[in-house]
Amino acid sequence: MSTDFKKLLPEAAAQFINNTWVASENTDDVKNPATGETIAQVAVGTKADTDKAVAAAKAAQIKWAATPQPQRADYLYAFAQQIEKHKKTLATLLTTEQGKPLAESEGEVDTAILMLRYYAGLGWKRTGHVLASNYPNHQAITKEAPLGVVAAIIPWNFPLAIFTRKTAPALVAGNTIIVKPSENTPLCSLALATLSKAAGIPDGVINVICGEGSKVGDALVKHPDVQLVTMTGSTRAGKIIAKNAAEKVIPVSLELGGKAPFIVLADADIEKAAQDAIDARMSNCGQVCICNERTYVQREAYEPFMRALKKAAEAIVVGDPLAKKTTMGPKVSPTEKEHVEELLAKTQQEGGKIFWQGSIPTDDKFKGGNWVAPTIVTDLPATATILKEEAFGPILPVVVFDTIDEVVSLANDCEYGLSSYLYTRDLIAAMQISDALEYGEVYINRYGPEEINGFHAGWKLSGIGGDDGEHGYQIYVKQKTVYLNYQS
Repeated sequence: MSTDFKKLLPEAAAQFINNTWVASENTDDVKNPATGETIAQVAVGTKADTDKAVAAAKAAQIKWAATPQPQRADYLYAFAQQIEKHKKTLATLLTTEQGKPLAESEGEVDTAILMLRYYAGLGWKRTGHVLASNYPNHQAITKEAPLGVVAAIIPWNFPLAIFTRKTAPALVAGNTIIVKPSENTPLCSLALATLSKAAGIPDGVINVICGEGSKVGDALVKHPDVQLVTMTGSTRAGKIIAKNAAEKVIPVSLELGGKAPFIVLADADIEKAAQDAIDARMSNCGQVCICNERTYVQREAYEPFMRALKKAAEAIVVGDPLAKKTTMGPKVSPTEKEHVEELLAKTQQEGGKIFWQGSIPTDDKFKGGNWVAPTIVTDLPATATILKEEAFGPILPVVVFDTIDEVVSLANDCEYGLSSYLYTRDLIAAMQISDALEYGEVYINRYGPEEINGFHAGWKLSGIGGDDGEHGYQIYVKQKTVYLNYQS
């Protein structure tokens, strides 16, 4: 296994504060999810570390906000160039640390670059409006202002892309940021911190603090100088963050859990729908917030769909995520593996049947890995736990339905509302069903990923606020209105 990525990491476990590596008292091991082997040690942050990072970000923010927005955009372009330069190294690090196949990691690096380039393009955008006044020789002007210091709490499933998804709009808007990565994947954030320094981003503008969410994350949310918390993660953690942020009366942007329905009408392109159903469920070992969590197939199409689904599933190659032929790697951690195994066992106890199940590696090298076999389950009761709770793993439940009203009801009978899928050739049905689905995103005859100029936002318990596009940018600014009297 190549360890070239270590050149992007600090020589000893440390936090990235004010463009400097700062040692912490405690460290933790980072393990390869495919083998269970330790690949590096990472600093475990404390409240004192958090205070240092916030102080550095606050001190840097005034000068950063005074930097013209097009110049701030130039720093993002430089950051993107550094990531492009180290694309292969970053992809290898991501696969080694998180477990997704190398091809998926390379795609994620491209997404991280895209995030920076898109928001750099907003460096020359309109930043306010001139409004009509009710008085002669008066003008009203609205203009944007940065919020200040931003805390970004990011997950382990897309640690490179979500780092830049939060950082790029925050910086171009004039904020400084502290990123708190997941305990499972801190190395990707530290590598990006190294490249941000190489890009010339000034001291204190980007900081990275590793550690437990209940300690470091909590300290960030509660810190009096943090003016926005943006977080992608679990609904449970999101509720805690929202409650703590409310005490300070500061905004939050939360992208939380998902339970995407994947609806296939009888007139759909069955082969395509089946392949997409597998891809949308098994990508990143099912560890995607917009994953196909439950597939609903109209009765007339059920038999041919299941034949096509099995054929698509049989093409999955579970194995060494660094191997080119691999299409699915391990779960990210033992805890995540246990969750999926327990959910599958419960599904069977509740009456579900295994329609198809793949295999996992048997080599001694991978005995310590977090492997879960891709599985398709059928014959589920309407009350099955797997149809209600987020699986976040490679188990695909399939349910048959008869009418459109029935499937819309089934799809909406869920506390989550992030993403949804619909396959049909009927334009009228497509538009009517998409209107009826209680989800922030609807994909028709295609699966993800979401696009950078859209708005990735959940309804219900899937979150508040959102990411990407112009709407995502607006999360990072506040508005000021100036009333001007220019009468002589």
